[in-house]
Amino acid sequence: MILLIQYTLIFASVLILVALGGCISEHSGVINLGLEGIMVIGALGGALMMRFMPEGASAFVIIISTIIVAIIAGVLYSALLAFACINFKADQTIVGTALNILGVAAAVVIVKAINIAQNPDNPSPELSYIAQKKAFLVNIGGFEFNWFMLVAIIALILVAVMLYRTRFGLRLMACGEHPQAADSVGINVYKMRWAGVLLSGALGGLGGLVYITAGVSQWSFDIGVAGFGFLSLAVMIFGQWRPQRIALAALLFGLFRALSNVYSGFDFLTALNMPSTVYNMMPYIISLIVLALTSKSSRAPKAEGIPYEKGQR
Repeated sequence: MILLIQYTLIFASVLILVALGGCISEHSGVINLGLEGIMVIGALGGALMMRFMPEGASAFVIIISTIIVAIIAGVLYSALLAFACINFKADQTIVGTALNILGVAAAVVIVKAINIAQNPDNPSPELSYIAQKKAFLVNIGGFEFNWFMLVAIIALILVAVMLYRTRFGLRLMACGEHPQAADSVGINVYKMRWAGVLLSGALGGLGGLVYITAGVSQWSFDIGVAGFGFLSLAVMIFGQWRPQRIALAALLFGLFRALSNVYSGFDFLTALNMPSTVYNMMPYIISLIVLALTSKSSRAPKAEGIPYEKGQR
């Protein structure tokens, strides 16, 4: 049971961070379907930082430096989406899909190049960072607490306050609901949408870093983040683009994802004699069922996905 709670919380932390990023971007009016690729690039930055961290570095230095690098990587990669969709008014769905494909391909090429330079006989798309990963974990009475669980809670509070209690957040949401009206009162819609996408990239990159500390000690980049970016979008929609509901949805989906790691510890589940792949599929099956039942009542920001033309009514 402890392991189930532990994995549920860490997987929920990934989903919360990335879904909050998608929520901010969509509230600004830009659909960020590239969260999967942003997670991969953020995780790549964090993994490289852990891989090449000097020996003897303190846990605090490791945590802060990897977080900063993952956030910067996510922001820089998301800038491609912002530039294409806001400045050039490209189709947001196509650009997001391209970023997902490019993110995995770029990560594999970079990691293979590093491995060839260090070990020509094993140019695999994998990075090992087991020793540095321990800096993120604290054992509390058999419960393996990950500092990113706390980071996810802090991010949840900050995003909720930002969206509903600050002038910046209210202006951001105005750009996703009625950009023409926002522009008429002096709000720079382009800048607000850029801010929304870059914040989304920061949280997406951080979510990718959390993913690679959530039970994988040697990550193969050619499998990306196993669809967690898309699963986060499902969490965002199920949570109705509201941070509090997103947190609850993330716990639900995190629970089903955690079952694939710990189902063997429950006698009634092992008695079912189902292959482990079924448990791996469960969060995605649940997402399809949930979205099919709730999509009609979903209320997305009105102007999401619509390129803004200054002066257009």
